Amino acid sequence: MAENTRAGSPLNFTKKLLKDHTMLLILVVVMIMFQVLQIVLKGSATMFTPSNITNIILQNSYVLILAAGMLLCILTGGNIDLSVGSVVCLVGAIGGKLIVDAKMPIVPAIIICLLVGLLIGAWHGAFIAYVHIPPFIVTLSGMLLWRGVALIVLDGLTISPFPQKYLNLFASYVPEVFMPDLLNASQAESLVGPATDKLKFIRLVTTMVIAAVICVVMIAYSIKSRATKVKKGYEVTDKVSFILRLILIPVVVLLVCWQLGHHHGIPTVLVLIAAVVVFYSYYTQNTVPGRYLYAIGGNAKAAKLSGVNTDNVMMFAYTNMGFLSAVAALVCIARFNSAAPTAGQSYEMDAIGSCFIGGASAYGGTGTIGGAVVGAIFMGVLNNGMSILGIDMNWQQAVKGLVLLLAVIFDIVSKQRNKK
Repeated sequence: MAENTRAGSPLNFTKKLLKDHTMLLILVVVMIMFQVLQIVLKGSATMFTPSNITNIILQNSYVLILAAGMLLCILTGGNIDLSVGSVVCLVGAIGGKLIVDAKMPIVPAIIICLLVGLLIGAWHGAFIAYVHIPPFIVTLSGMLLWRGVALIVLDGLTISPFPQKYLNLFASYVPEVFMPDLLNASQAESLVGPATDKLKFIRLVTTMVIAAVICVVMIAYSIKSRATKVKKGYEVTDKVSFILRLILIPVVVLLVCWQLGHHHGIPTVLVLIAAVVVFYSYYTQNTVPGRYLYAIGGNAKAAKLSGVNTDNVMMFAYTNMGFLSAVAALVCIARFNSAAPTAGQSYEMDAIGSCFIGGASAYGGTGTIGGAVVGAIFMGVLNNGMSILGIDMNWQQAVKGLVLLLAVIFDIVSKQRNKK
């Protein structure tokens, strides 16, 4: 018994593993639960089918992008941005006017949309950081203001359809982008029936080659990063945890890509999401400005006395949120192939919920991009699983609200226990 209670024992290792990956384990359990319920109630299960895995990614792409920006706001002290849904609607409306109505070339139109998002974010950030108006008030006014402007731009009408060249950027699949013949075959497939064996083989091989390259890069980077930290005397995880993570993450990537390869391949929006996640993970964990976000959330006064320009950090957080809202808008109008007055409704709630469910603290200073991603996927799996089971939308909203409340309660209780 003494061996199991000492540091580094199997028991302590298991406890640490469960603590560090609680939300991920819950996600797996929930997915298996929905799979079983579908078999029992429907007679068949679709949770782990290639098409459903792809649908979960596509349906929640905007949440994953917005959650990365929302986490930066939350880190600064539990602050949030209530305007992101309205910004998504406005930027989408401007994109529709430029691309569909004005027939503007796609690249300049995208740049203009991103600049609009940046300017809106800077507008919020200036009032929050330099005038010191509470973020809740500024972004609440922004939620009303930008939704109104979006309705004025659209004149209450929906703009559609978008040109195929634009849709290929955000609503296509990686193999099809690099192989025009495959894209033509896919379009023909949607008209005449299922894919041929040759088409399936090309999709699968292309997807798995990309997955293998990603895994090799991840493993090499992880090993190099750990070696650098050890050389500099930094604290690192124990070897068993490191090796286990080094095995499990590539296995998960390969399994997911295997499923995607049996549908159409890796969605282009997944590449964008991966770029956002990698960049902001590196920024928050490995850069000095990124660590300032945690410092402000931990103790803003102490951070300011230590020389951190807290006003500039707040300005960056909300300007960045506006930029990512514009990115999410570009993804949304491609997915729905339209810019509608109702776009973006409740998007801010999805992003905020993803961050808190993924482990972000309601008081700020705690949370990771990876956790926010897991939280967003968890919310997506809940929506997807309950929809497949035919659960009423009202009950779905109630369940999501209860899950969010439980996540915040868990965070607060954990902090109180740690203090004691």
